[in-house]
Order: sequence, then structure tokens, then C-alpha cells
Amino acid sequence: MTPTPFYGKPVKKNGLPDASWEYKARTEQRMVKFLFIVLGTVSLSVGVLGIFIPGLPTTVFLLITAFLYARSSEKLYNKLLNNKYVGPYITNFRKYKGMTLKSKIYSISMMWTMIFLSTYFLIPDKLTSWIVIGLGVVGTVVMGFVLRTVTMEE
Repeated sequence: MTPTPFYGKPVKKNGLPDASWEYKARTEQRMVKFLFIVLGTVSLSVGVLGIFIPGLPTTVFLLITAFLYARSSEKLYNKLLNNKYVGPYITNFRKYKGMTLKSKIYSISMMWTMIFLSTYFLIPDKLTSWIVIGLGVVGTVVMGFVLRTVTMEE
């Protein structure tokens, strides 16, 4: 006679639940947490680079970091929100669902500045330059997301 499942969990021959399934579940949870922490740290690194490199978004990567840290480490999540440099990006966006007018103007102008500088200095071929400018137009359409967000007062 085979043992019947105890609430869908594996059982030993004595009919009691097998404790190894709990160990496996805890191990899987630890692995997922570790993966989220690693991905969150990579996202944080790219977001911080975005502060210094024009054209690289900052807020998006910091929001991804907050999402990943919130699901993996309360300590890292709180450190992120309380950080004086990157915390305001996240808290303002979460609280007000928007950006300041200064941030909107800065993000759009930096995007176009980088497009024009790269087409003028880095791309000698005119056809490729026009393709990059066309992609900039597409980027501006996508940037409509930025314009539709709530404009906060500073």
C-alpha cells in the first residue's frame, strides 16, 4: 500500500509529511532572493550611471531596483529609499506618480542633445545619421510617457 499524500506534500511510509519538501522550498526562496538582490544591484549600478551619463535613464532603473529589493531584502529596500542621492527619485515617483517640470525638460533636452552630438561627431555617414535622428523621433514619441506623468512642484 502506497502512502497517501498529506495535503499534496510528499509523505514517508509512516504517513507523516516528509520534511525535505520544506527544505527544498526554503532553498528555492533563498535562491530567488539572491537572484533578485543581484539583479537589483545591477539595475542600481546602471541607474547611478544614468545620473552622470546623459541619455541613460535613471528613474526607470531605480524603480526596477526598488521593485527587486522590495521582494528580496527589506534592509536593502529601506537603505535605497533612505539614500540621499537616489531615494528622492523613487519616493517622488511613487508618491506623486510624476516628475518635476525641471526633470521633464532636462530628460528630453539631454536626449536630443546626445542624439545631435552623436550624429554630428560620431557618425560620418549621412544615411546613418538620418536613421539615428529618426530613432530620436521615435524616442520622443515614447518620451510622451514622461510628458503625461503628473508635473510636480519643486
